[in-house]
Amino acid sequence: MREVISVNIGQAGCQIGNSCWELYCLEHGINPDGYLSNGSSTPSGDGFQTFFQETGSGKFVPRTVYVDLEPNVIDEIKTGKYRDLFHPEQLIAGKEDAANNFARGHNTVGREMLEQTMERLRKVADQCDGLQGFLFSHSFGGGTGSGFGSLLLEELSAEFGKKTKLEFGVYPAPQVSTSVVEPYNAVLTTHATLEHADCTFMVDNEAIYDMCRRNLDIARPSHDNLNRLIAQVVSSVTASLRFGGSLNVDLNEFQTNLVPYPRIHFPLVSYAPINSSAKSRHESNTVMEITNACFEPSYQMVKCNPKNGKYMANCLLYRGDVVTREVTNAVTAIKQKRDIQMVDWCPTGFKIGVCSQPPQFVPGGDLAQTTRAISMLSNTTSIAEAWLRLSNKFELMFAKRAFVHWYVGEGMEEGELSESAESVSSLVNEYIELGADSVDEAEEY
Repeated sequence: MREVISVNIGQAGCQIGNSCWELYCLEHGINPDGYLSNGSSTPSGDGFQTFFQETGSGKFVPRTVYVDLEPNVIDEIKTGKYRDLFHPEQLIAGKEDAANNFARGHNTVGREMLEQTMERLRKVADQCDGLQGFLFSHSFGGGTGSGFGSLLLEELSAEFGKKTKLEFGVYPAPQVSTSVVEPYNAVLTTHATLEHADCTFMVDNEAIYDMCRRNLDIARPSHDNLNRLIAQVVSSVTASLRFGGSLNVDLNEFQTNLVPYPRIHFPLVSYAPINSSAKSRHESNTVMEITNACFEPSYQMVKCNPKNGKYMANCLLYRGDVVTREVTNAVTAIKQKRDIQMVDWCPTGFKIGVCSQPPQFVPGGDLAQTTRAISMLSNTTSIAEAWLRLSNKFELMFAKRAFVHWYVGEGMEEGELSESAESVSSLVNEYIELGADSVDEAEEY
């Protein structure tokens, strides 16, 4: 088996984790108490053991660890619908919060919980036959998600060096902000994890809010609505490991196909179709339609305009009623489009995955039932816009040294902040250089 361990950190990470496990249980036919539904003898899908471990009593326990430095979010899980699903020792909560402060999560409060968390992760890893990697979910803007998240990644890097580490990072949105010091936390965590994460899939709340309002007609989207959309993408990323299909993709293939240089590992996430039940009756959702939709800004989960950049690599993950020939036709049509530009040094640029298991939907959820869906992970130079925005906000605050004393007070040096800012601005420059046309040496001569 090729097992994957999910690690959910901080409030954002834990709530995304809840939506993901809700979806996995539905996909494999497992009840909220961990036992099989409908009296069946095995879960659906051959690779259910990728995410679930079977105990002696016939119960299926998720291979996951939840960590938060304050107890509220973990307590919700312990008293919620899925309280019997998780192993109680894999829900780790501390006593005091990181208070939106990267330095608290990384240096002081978080450091105290590191050994306990690593102990649990080692135990979960020991129960795997062939551990393939880790799926992280955390926010870039909060204290626990950024500080403790990067601390844990550094530690995992040292201990499980060769294992794949994929992150789903909730990136600070342009307009919607939940904390004033988001730019500091996000810049610090980017610098800290640049070397340790293999691939970081970016989503931001504002882009998903807009999807919920525009496509699903939800007037006031809650975090549950957002997280269920993210869960569909996380599920698509691992669907090939759990279900059969004509073109399987495993975790290592994402890196190989999406990361041209070690630092350029921040693909943009898109998902289609996103329709409410009322609208879905008017849509045909052909392979061509949903493929085209993924290249539209309104289906991308980070606010940036892909027309301002070029695509370096795209990974198209189809699931459900999809024929490979239709996929080939759709990709050919995309390549011929004028407004979708590929960099000239990467002529093929497309990695395809096809999984035969149709997408599963939460009963009473917002998304309409469909027979096929696509998740696109695209490494595009237009993501530099998002980094540039972050960098500018950081510079404005740091020029006045605003809020810096909170970080210094938790054992951090001011130099670390300026070093992180330099790291992010050099990342922006790298993206801009990659998007520039490379002139043929012969012509130049």
